[in-house]
Amino acid sequence: MLRTIQVYEIDASWDRFVSGHPDGTIFHQAVWRRIVERAFGHRPYYLAAAEEGGIRGILPLFEVKSRLFGHSLVSVPFGVYGGILAADPEAEKALVSAAGDLAARLGVDYAELRHVHANGYNLPTKDLYVTFRRPIDPDPEANFAAIPRKQRRMIRQGEKHGLASAFENDAVEALYDVYAESVRNLGTPVFPLRWFQIVREEMGEACRILLVRREGKVEAGVMVFYDRDVVMPYYGGARKDAFQYAVNDFMYWELLRRSAEEGRGVFDFGRSKKESGSYHFKRHWGFEPEDLAYQYILGPGKEMPNGSPNNPKYRLFIETWKRLPVPV
Repeated sequence: MLRTIQVYEIDASWDRFVSGHPDGTIFHQAVWRRIVERAFGHRPYYLAAAEEGGIRGILPLFEVKSRLFGHSLVSVPFGVYGGILAADPEAEKALVSAAGDLAARLGVDYAELRHVHANGYNLPTKDLYVTFRRPIDPDPEANFAAIPRKQRRMIRQGEKHGLASAFENDAVEALYDVYAESVRNLGTPVFPLRWFQIVREEMGEACRILLVRREGKVEAGVMVFYDRDVVMPYYGGARKDAFQYAVNDFMYWELLRRSAEEGRGVFDFGRSKKESGSYHFKRHWGFEPEDLAYQYILGPGKEMPNGSPNNPKYRLFIETWKRLPVPV
């Protein structure tokens, strides 16, 4: 008989189920629970649909209380993917129901399920985000040829300016310096250094840091996640005065080139808001957008949250964040 339970101690069976599901990601795995708990203390509610034969579905949730964004359940915080993974419709339906019951019990404004693909239960769905993924050709030159001509020219420009890349996996502070400056300039809150240190510690070999230097100075960097054969550049940034060297194009090409040489299978360029700067950057690289289905279970009288930077509610905060020192 199928039961929905809250899982307090995550064992290997949870991660085995995630790894065996086509939509499973590192954000569904136990490691992300440890990271979020250690860094921010958000309370986890990990739900599983199970029977005597084992797990048939999972849903990782965290209770998040924010002055800016309200009281919510999120699957999962700081991850671009999340939501329900189910082996069959019965397990999926049971987890939707359990999430609704939990949301009502906690009195949250909403539960946000960051699905890659929408489920069939007519939940309110936001169409703000897309992701960009493409298979990696084993031949680095074939990957280079697949990049549109203008971006290939930018990559060569970076090479001519003497840019060089290397994995420096313990250089968390060097990465943080360029990341924090870059994100601050966009008017986005900067995560604390401790977040990056915890991510690196907990993920181990599934997390690497690629730095780009010019004449020894770090000009750009990206923290990269590895999940099965998927390569995901996740936290990246570059110094504004290095844009003249086409540093971002060079950095992502170097990561793609190295990934092909290592035999990786998929390059996941990650989430972007539709029509944003990062959206167009990835389109210019020849990647096609795939809609993400962020779905919601809403509290009584509540609406889907509007996290768009065009929301007047956030404009003052964005302009303020742009003017803050780095780090703050």
